[in-house]
Amino acid sequence: MLLLDGTPDRRRGVLPNPTAHAVAGAHPRRFLAADAVDVVQLPAVEGPQSALAYLQHAAAVPGPLLVWVTGRLMVPARRGGELHLALPGSTPATVRYTGLPWAWLLRTLQAHAGPVLLMADLEADTAAWPHVVSGAGSGELAQGVPLFGVVNPVPPVPAREAGPYTRALLEALRTGDPHAGPALDVPTVHRRALLAADPGPDTVPLQWGTPGPVLANVAAAARPHPQPEPRAEYEPALSREPALLQPPAPPRQPEPAPVRPPDPAPAPAAAPVPAPAQDDLLPGILAAAHAGRHNEAAAMAAAAEQQALRRYGPDSPEAGLWIEVRADLARMAGDHPRAAELWMTAAAARLGRSGPADGEALAALKRAHYCWQHSGDQAPRLAPALLALWERVPGGEGAAGHIRTRLQEAEENAPPTVAY
Repeated sequence: MLLLDGTPDRRRGVLPNPTAHAVAGAHPRRFLAADAVDVVQLPAVEGPQSALAYLQHAAAVPGPLLVWVTGRLMVPARRGGELHLALPGSTPATVRYTGLPWAWLLRTLQAHAGPVLLMADLEADTAAWPHVVSGAGSGELAQGVPLFGVVNPVPPVPAREAGPYTRALLEALRTGDPHAGPALDVPTVHRRALLAADPGPDTVPLQWGTPGPVLANVAAAARPHPQPEPRAEYEPALSREPALLQPPAPPRQPEPAPVRPPDPAPAPAAAPVPAPAQDDLLPGILAAAHAGRHNEAAAMAAAAEQQALRRYGPDSPEAGLWIEVRADLARMAGDHPRAAELWMTAAAARLGRSGPADGEALAALKRAHYCWQHSGDQAPRLAPALLALWERVPGGEGAAGHIRTRLQEAEENAPPTVAY
């Protein structure tokens, strides 16, 4: 599942896209009708080529593929006519170079070998609106790709909550259909969401194609991907970006010294208190992070990690999960260098426990790579450790080559040193 957030430019005061946040926070691993689900959120991907690379990677993976797109559609001010999904920095004057052409998205999804579904909750500016209306009626917005969703005009004031269609659709996915099979019928779910959302007269509904078994029915007795509790413990790692994605000056928690379980001199008093379950703590942590209380969220996660370290040990999966939570919180707070370091720690731990075939290890490494790309002048410092991890993973040659190229470019662009 790929969550692509096409919000134009947060650096100019645009609020983070609440629709993308709603999808990312709704345990999206349960939505896909597959035995194993990889969730990637692209909340602020820089440039169309980067977005295209993520799309191509997702399209190359076998099995069902769900791409959920939100944000704004634009057409270039000059030589207009081709719809683009706005990305950070996009304006009508620059979207031709900074936005993702909608045709690129469709062509990439057409190449996917398995079932595919494109869900959209979009807005379109005034110049793009005629193209949206025309493309929705003729099918040009889909071009053979199963497409369901809505497009609305740009509201006069940025929305502070997810769009009504997405809220209704998420509710339909959460409840499922007790009378249906393991996979939901997408047109039925789409109509159910439209009825519940009660869209206005300006909303353009999108419904094209016949998708295969992509959406899981949580109400079915036999689901295609039953989620055991341990696997569902860490939902915030959507990296979303990696994660997640949006998909982000953060709190820098002082790094504790390595904790060796158990404490050599335990207090002789009460019986040990069970560590709180991650599912019990995560809602409060996420609520604090989404409300901008990043110090509070990071402190709660660090405290939970310490409890897991004392109870299970530094090399345990339970402690590793909290490292991933802290990594995701650092990314949400905008501290990409710290997030990259934590994701690398998580990836190394998973590789050490399960080896390079572990899909979760690869997912953590991808999130580390994403955060590293957004680490600014800290990227050269972090590059060697990231490169060493990619060299341990089969098929990591492309990512390793990308790191080497970035390092070479940094060296070539570095100012010359002057000897005195």
